[in-house]
Amino acid sequence: MNRPNLWSEQKEILFEDNHLLVINKPAGILVQGDETGDEPLSNKAAEYLKFKYKKPGEAFVGVVHRIDRPVSGIVILAKTSKALSRLNELFRDNKVHKTYWALTGKPPVPEAGALVHWLVKDPMRNVTKAYPERHTQGQRSELSYELLGPAANRYLVQVNPVTGRPHQIRVQLATGLGIPIVGDVKYGFLNPLPDVSIALHARQLELQHPVTKETMKFVAPLPDALHWDAARAFYKE
Repeated sequence: MNRPNLWSEQKEILFEDNHLLVINKPAGILVQGDETGDEPLSNKAAEYLKFKYKKPGEAFVGVVHRIDRPVSGIVILAKTSKALSRLNELFRDNKVHKTYWALTGKPPVPEAGALVHWLVKDPMRNVTKAYPERHTQGQRSELSYELLGPAANRYLVQVNPVTGRPHQIRVQLATGLGIPIVGDVKYGFLNPLPDVSIALHARQLELQHPVTKETMKFVAPLPDALHWDAARAFYKE
């Protein structure tokens, strides 16, 4: 069997044990399959595990959460059914602390705060609309944010979502603060990025290990892309 043409240097794998596979997902890859038929991260992970452990059958890969296709950063996959059910519970009960980094064209005003909207997704157009008041069809969505500082001609904003809704960070920053994410033409940024990604990165994730109960913290390096270069100055040693 030939080695799968992915993770050849294993730089995308942030952590692996008997129960978890934590990946720094490149932008442009689906987490789970959809109608496009493109190979998702879950299939790539199963291929990797099958090769690594010389499994005769299919490798178990459970999808717990998703980040949008054009978004990069941390994705946790379950390698066992026990881990999958317990991780689902942690995410459902908001016991996972998520930190994202976003580049915007303007600074947020105020520089730090919280946003609450009711989000309604249009599945036909694959867009989400944010309402500032309670909406009968909407899901309550909350996040906090703070400006970390200027990054070249952009601004680096740290976002901590409390809930996990489709396109939540993208639409809340655009609607609530008027600062669409760099490259996100779907939510109001004027120009796409050359690689058609958006400058949103799932930077850090903290949770209790679903089996060992140990507190785990994962940090994902920024993508090797020019638009992120100035943001690397904000890495903490």
